[in-house]
Amino acid sequence: MRSFEDLDTFIGSVPFDIVTSLRVVDTGRGSEALFRDKLPALLTSLAAKARVASIEASSAIEGVVVADKTRAAAILSGDVHGLRDRSEQELAGYREALDYLYQESWRPLNIGLLLHLHRLLFRYTDVPGGAFTSSANLVVDRHPDGSTTTRFTPVAPSETPYYLDELIARYSGAIAADRHHPVLLIGLFVLDLLTIHPFLDGNGRISRAVTNALLQDVGYDVTRYVSFEDRIARTADAYYAGLLSSTHDWHAGRHDPWPWLRYFVAVLNDSYDRFDEITAANRSTGSKQDRVRDYVTNHAASTFRIADIRTALPGVSDQTIRLTLDQLRAAGVVRSGGAGRTATWTRLHDEAT
Repeated sequence: MRSFEDLDTFIGSVPFDIVTSLRVVDTGRGSEALFRDKLPALLTSLAAKARVASIEASSAIEGVVVADKTRAAAILSGDVHGLRDRSEQELAGYREALDYLYQESWRPLNIGLLLHLHRLLFRYTDVPGGAFTSSANLVVDRHPDGSTTTRFTPVAPSETPYYLDELIARYSGAIAADRHHPVLLIGLFVLDLLTIHPFLDGNGRISRAVTNALLQDVGYDVTRYVSFEDRIARTADAYYAGLLSSTHDWHAGRHDPWPWLRYFVAVLNDSYDRFDEITAANRSTGSKQDRVRDYVTNHAASTFRIADIRTALPGVSDQTIRLTLDQLRAAGVVRSGGAGRTATWTRLHDEAT
């Protein structure tokens, strides 16, 4: 809420490096419609992978990890109903929250939506979800010697509904006014939401899920195809450093938003760069075998099936795919497991690392 009190002064002068990154982001946004028309099968495949990566990465940032990859995949596909522990329960809950936001019916953005997402996140646990915290919730860093340092102090629980209502109203009004770049406005919304810290647990996951929805709502669909949460997980130290730097003096409205916004825009920029790399493999003028070889070595999941390649490279026959895989296996690049439709292929380099 504090970030939206005087936007023209607060973010009226955008640093040059952020302007440059936003130009890259807007160029990427303009190319998405082209790929939806020309590479629909590829985007369907990318969306399925990004969904899984987003759920796993955002959960892992909070220490929620299901070590058994086969079981984790089954949970994310909804095929497991007897959840064994808290990590499995919260993984399934984040799946529910993120999938809800992928529906067009999630709008409008309001307090009810945030409470519903929190309820979904904890629906499989014994933690009561869907309610704001009723006790002071200092955000602290715990050190190896047992001492703690306060990272920031959220608003008082009694003020949480007011602050959230003001934040949503001011953000919605700023988007409608169209005076500032929407990516910057979304970054500010996330910063304020995390600083208000309305829930006892789950604030980070709720904010990251909402980030996807808000970006897509204003036309930045890359988060459907490249996991925004995965990019954050890979740069977690910078993520927390940006937030920490931009929360100083937040309560007084004198905080500096640019450390966080610089990080936020850079992650989105990186997502578009990754999207361009993946789609470039399908725009290649090389042979169909070259396209299969490039996809397998650079873009496929560590373990994949022929069906994955078929989806990602429409127009390439199964015969060409199998011939190329046989060549890559002979070269020691991949190994196969199983037979028939259930056969899997694994990159040996990924196993080694």
